[in-house]
Amino acid sequence: MSFREYDIREWRGNPWSTVSDGWMLITAGTLSSWNTMTASWGGFGELWNKDVVFVFVRPTRHTFGFMESSDRFTLSFFDEEHRGSLRICGSVSGRDVDKASKAGIHPLSFGEAMNGATGVGFEEARLELLCRKLHAQDIDPERFVDPAIHSHYPAKDWHRLYVGEIERARIRE
Repeated sequence: MSFREYDIREWRGNPWSTVSDGWMLITAGTLSSWNTMTASWGGFGELWNKDVVFVFVRPTRHTFGFMESSDRFTLSFFDEEHRGSLRICGSVSGRDVDKASKAGIHPLSFGEAMNGATGVGFEEARLELLCRKLHAQDIDPERFVDPAIHSHYPAKDWHRLYVGEIERARIRE
């Protein structure tokens, strides 16, 4: 399958169905050393006059270390036929298994970003975003206005929020 560059401002998708219903893979690292995880929390928007994404990663996830040590990360979105692959990537740890092999997906280089950095994408994805990290901030449970939010954190493993500028987008042809 081949990809073509895509102007993210032309995207007419529904962010709720794309992220929360469709899920995505958050991937950080390089082709020689990377990890990915399935996520259904996140969003798209504009911040600081940039097209951005917001993603959340718990410090207990293997992907967290890759997010911390990488300047960039990718978001990969798949058609429904790959739901099983996304389930696997969300239920097993890259510390223990080769997620891509187990999930039947094939990593590939996203290509060069503006400064020569690359990201890891997947041959089977329909839309991929290469994002440059702009901001990282721990979720502070003391600032929860709705006490019900605490129920999402029985292990007290609060997420870290990452804001990433969308540098490049590609879509499967």
